[in-house]
Amino acid sequence: MSTTILLADDHALVRDGIRRLLEDQSDLQVVGEANDGEELVALVRELKPDLAIVDIRMPKMNGIEAVRHLRREGSPTPCLMLSMHDSEEYVLQSIDAGAFGYLLKDASRDEFLRAVHTIVGGDRYFSGDLSNILIRQLTRTEGGVSAPAPAAREAVELTRRERQILPIILQGATNQEIADQLDLSRRTVETHRFNMMKKLGVSNSSELNRRVRELGLA
Repeated sequence: MSTTILLADDHALVRDGIRRLLEDQSDLQVVGEANDGEELVALVRELKPDLAIVDIRMPKMNGIEAVRHLRREGSPTPCLMLSMHDSEEYVLQSIDAGAFGYLLKDASRDEFLRAVHTIVGGDRYFSGDLSNILIRQLTRTEGGVSAPAPAAREAVELTRRERQILPIILQGATNQEIADQLDLSRRTVETHRFNMMKKLGVSNSSELNRRVRELGLA
């Protein structure tokens, strides 16, 4: 079964290029296109795609506002933000709104497809230096000084629930499978997974697995 994708960008040429790239893959299908944020919200409600690829700067309602609106409605469709801007403000606002990833428009074809498959698989994706921005900002102490990356096991403090979820993640379970096993919502599992990634200074599941083993937390 193909992964269904909705594109949202106010530039038709950009949408055409992304659609051609995606539909070159046998497992990906573009089912709709939006010119602005309001149209994006309406099409997600109607089509319920597996993924929405969202430009940040759009008329009527920008991408961040649209994603926030969808999350408030309880939409299960994950959103990948696509932008020309690598500013910390945009990255953090996107995450706060509920986006699953942030990719720059100058990303390579391979990275773009990797981001799509990563998010469809239930994980988050941030390209290049963006993951470093996110980790640095979200691990700051209340005094505004960045906490050092954990260098030893005792430097990482996982909650009881995080320690319960971690070994299941390492077994390769998806967020939904973990949620079903522990009788939690998928959103709760996503939050715990993301918090662990922040604490361990990683940006995807492969790095999480490696970091956990380095620290002897497995």
